[in-house]
Amino acid sequence: MSNRFIGLFLLVALGGAWCVWGLAWLLGVFDDGPMTLPAQAVVAFGAFSPAAGALVVRRWIAREGFSDAGLRPNLRNSWPFYIVAWLLPLPVVGCIAALAGVLGLTFVHTDVSVTMVLSSLVSSLVLTPLFFGEEFGWRGYLQVRLFADRPIMSAVLTGLVWGVFHYPLFLLGFEGYENTALGLIVFTVFTVLMSIILGWLRQRTGGIWAGCLAHSAADMTGSLNAYLFYGGGQWILTSYAGVLAWIPLGIVCVWIALTSSRSTAGDRVVREQAHLTA
Repeated sequence: MSNRFIGLFLLVALGGAWCVWGLAWLLGVFDDGPMTLPAQAVVAFGAFSPAAGALVVRRWIAREGFSDAGLRPNLRNSWPFYIVAWLLPLPVVGCIAALAGVLGLTFVHTDVSVTMVLSSLVSSLVLTPLFFGEEFGWRGYLQVRLFADRPIMSAVLTGLVWGVFHYPLFLLGFEGYENTALGLIVFTVFTVLMSIILGWLRQRTGGIWAGCLAHSAADMTGSLNAYLFYGGGQWILTSYAGVLAWIPLGIVCVWIALTSSRSTAGDRVVREQAHLTA
């Protein structure tokens, strides 16, 4: 795949989102805080720019079609990976809580109930389609184009781009870190780790939908439950995109890296399709 096509994709994916968010800031949409409905709607709208970039390049510029875009869910053969994508945040949050306990950090809320956890799991299922905008771009296009035969390297580079994609939201107060500059670094490490996991799901299932579910679960189940436990004020350490999460997520990534030489039907389909469209 020509580098100029990747460059055009990034121009739309990054430039589109940043223009939307920047214009909204100029118009005062974020003046009442990041949690208002208009602010959330604008952020979600901008997050579809990666999908727009993939669509523009695939359909009108490279004219390569969508055969390797991973649009089929492949549930019959891949359902175990969907379960992993859905439930992974639970043990990760458990590890964050255990590590926080070792460090002497105390819970902000002690009334987190089973009902709240179950509600977050249901929400992650319901909201999965909202994450198509990012996953169709990052995992459905970019990550199978960068070093297609070296998935870990491709995941790391995609994760770096994905982290930078979010940087304007830090300046608008969306990520909640106590120190914005340090938060940029912490969050970028998180996106690299998550990119390895989401790329692995892409390979194993041959599609992007398990990644959409994992992305939704990280935001809804992971981030929500970490917030319920610890609230704000120590977000650099205890958030799902915080330092303590690096340990469980890093363990998963190391396992993926050690087993990445194994080839599955999903791997072969993605690689063959990417080769045909290169």
